[in-house]
Amino acid sequence: MNIVTIIQARMGSTRLPGKTMLPLDGKHVLERDIKRVSRADSISETIVATSGSTADDIIERYAGRAGATVFRGSESDVLGRMHKAATAASADVVVRITGDCPLISPRGIDAVVKRLRKTNNDYVTNTLEQTLPRGLDVEAFTYETFTEVENRATVNDEREHVTLHYRRNQNRFDLANVTDRETFDTEILHGRDDLRLTLDEADDYELLRRVYEGLEPDGHLDIEDAIAYIDQEDLGCLNQDIQQKHTED
Repeated sequence: MNIVTIIQARMGSTRLPGKTMLPLDGKHVLERDIKRVSRADSISETIVATSGSTADDIIERYAGRAGATVFRGSESDVLGRMHKAATAASADVVVRITGDCPLISPRGIDAVVKRLRKTNNDYVTNTLEQTLPRGLDVEAFTYETFTEVENRATVNDEREHVTLHYRRNQNRFDLANVTDRETFDTEILHGRDDLRLTLDEADDYELLRRVYEGLEPDGHLDIEDAIAYIDQEDLGCLNQDIQQKHTED
């Protein structure tokens, strides 16, 4: 089975422009994303899907250097871009990750994919009920149903927010959620939905920068070690007041 991770990334951001190229202990956020995703045992290929805008040429250049396949498509029709990337890769299952999660967990990806394969759900995520920190968000769905979503989603917000059509049509699609305790054995990751490990604003970047520079990982940084350091240094307060942007469910 061809299980493909597609990292959705571009330079434009209303709150923190160019965030995917910000440095974290000598490597860009996007490279951190790619390297962590590629460690997931369940993944056949890692793709970065960016826009055709010249502003995103830098994403193509650095994503390729980091070992990812690059697909370029529409800037505004994100759903169309992602579906074309999945089609080009002959994907059976698509795992969607956003390019602003430099602490994404390979085990989190594997847990979501395992549930999808075991139960034959159409769509599995760890965000229907948020039990993990923001920034460990994973979505996996079958290419067959993704094609149905691509054909059925016509309103603008469903073209912009790739999986919104799944969530709005739970009577049509079989959705499932994977919790913190189903993903990790260690208590330090249980009930930690209070933490923000995603990158939306400058305060998020400050937290992530301190984690990477404080731990200086030569290789892979385990998420348990990152959270232990955040707790030890009381870094969670840096971005605790940021409001997470939500799309309509």
